[in-house]
Parts: sequence; structure tokens; C-alpha cells
Amino acid sequence: MEATNPTAGWEKVGDRFYRKTQLYTAVFDQDLDLDNYIVAGAPYGGAVAICRDETRIVTYRPNQSAKPSIDIYSCAGKLLKSIAWDKGSVKGLGWSEDEKLLVVSYDGTVRCYYGLQGDFIQFSLGREAEDFGVHSCKFYDHGMVALLTNNTLVSVSSYDEPRPKLLATPPEGEIHSWAIISPSFTLSRSVEVLLSIGKTIYVVDAADCEDRFLDIGPFTHLSASPNGKFAALYAADGKAHVITSDFQDRLSEYDSRSQITPKYLQWCGNDAVVIAWEDEVNVVGPKSAVATFVYEGRVHVIADHDGVRLLTNDVCDFVQKVPDVTDEVFRYGTESPASVLLDAVEQLENQSPKADDNIQLIRSNLVEAVDTCVAAAGHEFNVHWQKQLLKAASFGKSVLDIYNSDDFVDMCETLRVLNAVRYYEIGLPLSYEQYQRLTPEGLIQRLINRHEYLLAIKVAGYLHLPTDRIYVHWASAKVRTGAEDDSTICRVVVEKLAGKPGISFETIARAAYDEGRGRLATELLNHEPRAGRQVPLLLSMEEDEIALDKAIESGDSDLVFFVLLQLKKKLALASFFRVINSRPAATALVESSAMLEGDNALLKDLYYQDDRRVDGAAIFIRESLKQPDARTSGDKLALAAKLLSDSKENNFELIALKEAATLLRMQEALDRDLTDSFKGLSVNETLYKLIHLGYSNKAKKIQSEFKVPEKVAWWIRLRALVARRDWKDIEEIAKSRKTILQLDTAGRQHPSGSCLYPQVHQPRAGCGHHHVREVRHAHQAAEEAVKAKDADAWMRLLEAAGKTTAEGREIERLGMQVFKK
Repeated sequence: MEATNPTAGWEKVGDRFYRKTQLYTAVFDQDLDLDNYIVAGAPYGGAVAICRDETRIVTYRPNQSAKPSIDIYSCAGKLLKSIAWDKGSVKGLGWSEDEKLLVVSYDGTVRCYYGLQGDFIQFSLGREAEDFGVHSCKFYDHGMVALLTNNTLVSVSSYDEPRPKLLATPPEGEIHSWAIISPSFTLSRSVEVLLSIGKTIYVVDAADCEDRFLDIGPFTHLSASPNGKFAALYAADGKAHVITSDFQDRLSEYDSRSQITPKYLQWCGNDAVVIAWEDEVNVVGPKSAVATFVYEGRVHVIADHDGVRLLTNDVCDFVQKVPDVTDEVFRYGTESPASVLLDAVEQLENQSPKADDNIQLIRSNLVEAVDTCVAAAGHEFNVHWQKQLLKAASFGKSVLDIYNSDDFVDMCETLRVLNAVRYYEIGLPLSYEQYQRLTPEGLIQRLINRHEYLLAIKVAGYLHLPTDRIYVHWASAKVRTGAEDDSTICRVVVEKLAGKPGISFETIARAAYDEGRGRLATELLNHEPRAGRQVPLLLSMEEDEIALDKAIESGDSDLVFFVLLQLKKKLALASFFRVINSRPAATALVESSAMLEGDNALLKDLYYQDDRRVDGAAIFIRESLKQPDARTSGDKLALAAKLLSDSKENNFELIALKEAATLLRMQEALDRDLTDSFKGLSVNETLYKLIHLGYSNKAKKIQSEFKVPEKVAWWIRLRALVARRDWKDIEEIAKSRKTILQLDTAGRQHPSGSCLYPQVHQPRAGCGHHHVREVRHAHQAAEEAVKAKDADAWMRLLEAAGKTTAEGREIERLGMQVFKK
């Protein structure tokens, strides 16, 4: 830029100055008549969207496409994207704070275009919008309001989760104009709508509609200030009014004396109002102070937080209030320390001794002067004056003994970034204040959206910010649009991203899959180190077995279980088992989960598919044990036997199952015939109970059926007879058996007073007669126990007699030598 006078383009508005900075020239092709277009610009020097204004008659041109489109340009006039539009009449065109383009059709269809490349999400404003149609729309930082043709207002507070809601119902009557106040600035935290109806203004929010009782309407234009504190009203009589947004105070009135209704009424920051006609722009400040800018063609006004962009075919200008620090340095006649310091550096360049005189003049305010020059440099668009102000600051701080240079260094970095993105090929004319609001991360995202990857990487590196999302976005765009074959693209992407930290190959692979390049997506996923990122995409790509293998490789049982659940939902059971049977880890997880949840049906199918007959039979046996009656228990055992019947290796199990089924049937018959229940008892327990109840014949039948050994049977019989105190039968047994029985029940008394010591001894050699020894006293029983080395019986006798009694001491003495060695 040329070293023009820094105050060129300044216009006085009351006691403040406003400046017009020319950002770009030759913006649009002369064939593009902006007079016939609706124009909407994104905040923070963002992109500009234009679409044909259907209310204007356009001259037919043979070389122009008849298909409607929405074209997105940079502020410098570079076409970023042309979007074909097929949804009918456009009733709303606007931007979100993060540069999403919103296009609203008459029927209430909203398309939210993100990334500046034509990708969009679509939603509807609801049934009422479909029935009555959209009249017009207003947009704020992250939401919008639509006015329907029946005066209904529909609000959407988030584009990420659009949930259209009706606001309070306004009164009937023609709405001459309307505006909105962002929820960020309202007490109710709901968007507020200002409606011009009749001569007054109504304020509508989610709950109420209130009349503000004005009498100076109707108003052809309404506009709220960026901070939500003020409202500008342009009346049909040509007068503009500024009032507080709570309608308590009227601040100023300006008579334009124009019979023509202006095209725009916008705020220039929070201190002045811009009124624009076809080719004339008035900046109106307090007390009717006004500055006028005239253009050769139709001018469009795009409001931003700290000023307005004025857009014509030829130029893009930025009008803003001159920042305080800039005013302090450059205003004519000022003798501020910063102005003196700037003059000193010019004297220094001219090798004039006055430079030192200037420094001495402001010595006491030198720190303030340096700080002001640094801040003023940030607000300059002209590179020459940026450098001069930074030179002045550098000169000033070199004279100081102590000065913290952090702000100076930060400003140098910031200006380098701002100058790079303001370049016409990029076309992001950010002011310093806009950059502070947008943040460096936001700026990098805008560069990414414009596919300015090299500049984005340089800016990120310069500002020490992570670059992974830049590389991922580049790679995602590459796999979408690359004309090479899949293997080549995969190799190029992997080579470019090798060694870069934080790269998500899953995101890149998803972009490839969405583009219909499934093979490329699979190849890219092999380079994703985090299995948790690979698996969901593989599942959505129907690469089920690869997903399962990746989950198993990760060693994360939760991830494996997640994959198995997804597969079980979408695969037939046979297919599901075929997938897991060759993977022991997956099979084990399914088996343990089914056991934990008691899912026997799944376990049976699993064991059947895997030909695990014994495990399958075990399930039927467990179910048999839980059945309420013998018949169903028997059925379960029969099923278990059927599973095992084809294999000779399971002969023992088959015999056991057959005997168990037989026992169940016999117990069922006993339950029917007798009063007691035999359910769940073993063969020995059944024998014992029958003998105890006195059914010896039935017991013999059980013994015969199950081939119970004689010794076991007589032992069971003896225990049962002792339990029922049937001494007569016991003596009969003793007389009839060729076995010596020494009996002791540890304190259970025979009617004659003797103790019975239950011990079976084999007959001694040469002993051909029956021999029973009755033990008349406890110590004699103890002697027998000691001889037989039966420690349990000896201990029971000792506990029964008591250790402190004479008999107990005698019993203890008998066993001391044998049992307590």
C-alpha cells in the first residue's frame, strides 16, 4: 500500500471521526449487476453470498445460465462456490457466526451449508411454515427467526440441533418491517423480535407480545445495535430515530429529507447508524451529525461488529469509527505522547537531532506512548503505517530501561497473520477487533474451509497452534475429489501425514466411504492406531469380520462386546455363530456373557453350532434340576441323552443320564404312593428315607434297580435303623450277617444301657460264627474307638462325656497316646 496520509478517508461525525478504508477494487465482473441480487455477508470479514432477486425484472442474456444458483464469493470477488438451488423461491439468506450459510425457501425448508463447499444439512420450520409460507427471515450468531405470511414467528435457536418453536402470537395487521435482538443480549435469554405494526412497535419473545406505545410509525426499517442496547427506526416520513432497546429513552432523531425509501438501515458499530440508498451512504451519529459517501453504482451494506462493509461491483470498503488509539496518534493537531513518539522515529529516519528532543519531551509518558503505538498498529490496514507505528514503539522501548515486550511481539505476529489473510487472493479483510472475536483457531478454520491449506499450516505454525485438523481436512478433500486410483491416493495421503501427531485416519476414511470409495476407506483405516475409532466405521461399512478382528487385536473386551452386540442384532444367528466360531476370544466372551445373563437358549445354539455336545447336555441337566415336576425334568434329561447318543466317547454319561431318568420316574411313583416327597434325592438318600419310613420292600426294589453294593446297602440300612431306634432289626442284622459289627452312636443309648459303635470290620480268618460286642459304658466305647483308630468317634464320645468329668478325663487319657502324637 502507498504511504498515503493516515487520516485520508476520515470524516467527522459530531465529535468523533469515522474512516472509510478501501479493502479491494474490481471486485465483481461488470456483467454481474448487483442491483438484481440479494446480498448477504458473513461476519468477521467473511464470505459473501448472492442470489437472484426474484422481485426484479432481469434482462435476458443468452450466455447466462437460466438455472437458479447461490454463489459464494470472498470479499475480494473470488468465486468460492456456486450452489445449484432447486427449492423454489428464496425467502431468507444469511450467515451464522461460524460462517454457515442459511438458505430458506418459501415452504419453510432450511438448508444449512457448512464448509463453503456445498455440503449441507436440511430441516423444516414446521407444519405452519408449510401451510402458510415464509415471508422473510432474520439471522443472528447461532440462530434465526422466520416471519410467516400469517404473521406467525418461528424461532430456531441452534443449527446443530434445529428445533423450530413458535414465538408469542403478534396482533393482526400489516408488518411494515421487523428486526431481532440476539438472546445473548436479552433478559429473558430468548430471542426478541421488534415488529412495526401501525404507528407503534411490538416486542415479541417466547412468552409475550408487548406494545411499546410509539406514535411516530409506521417504520420501513428497524435495526438493533450489535450489543443489543439500542434500536434504530426509520419512519415513513424520512426520519430516523435511535432509542434504547428497552424503549425507555429516545436518544436522537435525524431527518433525511428523502422521499425515497432507503435500501438499508444498519448499525456501524454501536455508535452510529448507516442509512444507504441506491448509491449514497449516510453515517449518522448523535445529534443528527452525518457523514456522506457516494458511489457510482448500487451499494450493498454488510454489517459487522465494529463497522460495515460497503460492496459494489467496483470496490469493497470498510467503514468504522476511528479507534481511540488511532485517533490519539494521527488526529491533526494532536500532541499526545504517542504522536510525538511517531514524529521522533520519522526524525530519526531523517537523521535529525530533534528525535532525541522529542524523546526527552515525553520521557515521563514514554511507556504509555509505546503501548499506544503498538495498539494503533493493530488497527491499521495500511502496511506502511503499521511499520511506522511499530518502529516508533521499538524506538521508544529501546530508550526505556525496563519494558515488557510481550504485547509488542504479539502484535507483530498478529499483523503478519492479518496482512496474509487480507491479501486479495485470500480475501479475509479482518479488522483487529474482528480477529480478536474470531480467534486464531476460528481464522484457521476459515482458511481450511477455503482450502487454503498451505497458508493455514503456516499460520498455525507461526502461532504455535496444532495442525492435525488442517492435514485431516486436506486428506478428506483429497479422497473425495482425487482422480487417481485408490491405492495411489492412499499412498499419497499416508506419506504426507506420516509422523504428524494427532491425525485421525478414521475421519479421512469416513470421508472416503461417504464418497462411495469403500476399498480406499478400508485401506486408510489400517493406518488408524486407535481401534475404538476404526471399529464403528468398519461396522457401518459392513466390514463386520474386520471390525471384530480389530476389536480383538485391541485387547479391549468392552470394544469386542460392542461389536458382538452389533453383529448379533443384524446377522442371522447361524451367520453370527459362523463369524465367532473361528475366533476363540469372541466365542468365550459370548459364552461367559450368556452364562452371566442365564441365556440358555443362546448357549444351546452356540454349543450346537460348535458341536460341543457335552456342554450342551450340561445345560439340559441344569435345567432339569430346576424343573417343578419329575415329568419335565425327565424330558430335559432325555434331550441331554439325545445330544450324547451319537458318540461312543460319552458312554459313561449316557448310563448316568439313563439312571437319573429312571430314578426320577421311580421317585415320581413314590411321591404318588407315599405321603412324603422324594424329589431331588440321590439313590442312597432315597434308600435311606424308604428304610427310615419302614418301606423295606420298596427300598430293595431301588437297590436292585440301581445295583447298589451289599456293603453300601447294609450300611445305609443300619444308619436308617439306628436313626429310627429299631434295635430289634439291628440285632437281627447282627445275627444274620457274616460281618462283625461294632456299633457306637456316640451317646445314643440302647434300651439296655449300652452304646452302639458303628464300625464294619471284615470277618477274621477262621471265624465262622457271628460276633457282636455290646459296649456297656462310654469308656469301653472309647476303648473300641481307639483300637479301631476312629478319631472322629473318639472325639464325639469325649465331647458327649465332657472333658471336665471323670469319665471324660478317662476317655481323653485313652486317646492321648494314639490321637495326639
